[in-house]
Amino acid sequence: MDAMTPTPLKEHQWLQRMVGAWEIETECVMAPGEPPVTTKSIEQVKPIGDLWVLGEGEGETPCNAHAVSRITLGFDPQKNRFVGTFIASLMPNLWLYDGTLDANGQVLTLDSEGPSFAGDGTLAKYQDIVEWVSDDHRIMKSQVLGADGTWNHFMTANYRRKK
Repeated sequence: MDAMTPTPLKEHQWLQRMVGAWEIETECVMAPGEPPVTTKSIEQVKPIGDLWVLGEGEGETPCNAHAVSRITLGFDPQKNRFVGTFIASLMPNLWLYDGTLDANGQVLTLDSEGPSFAGDGTLAKYQDIVEWVSDDHRIMKSQVLGADGTWNHFMTANYRRKK
């Protein structure tokens, strides 16, 4: 791949599947033992050329606040990794993504690090796992690495393409 005229790879084409308008229903566990809270939001994913996508989200949070978010995703051939960023209007931190695609090409696991849910100023490891169900339905599951070394699921978002 020439740095000045890059040819999109299969990983870039995988990301282009996200382009379009999406309705999102999210279930979030706010505390252990409590039932999940369901919210609705929307996302518009736009291509940035053939190599990147930009997702612009908007909707309500489990705390009944209105939030706006932006996600960028691309693939870095030199690192052989998916890379990206995430920001939201109610979060002061920038989330950096680093991820891989499974062997079947259906599941993208994005690793990140951010403020711990403990609220004690420490950082925790997180994963956003994006799985394609069909061209019009993808699921994102979020989990955090606990002190005991196990991953704890706290959110599931179903993205359905607007018709």
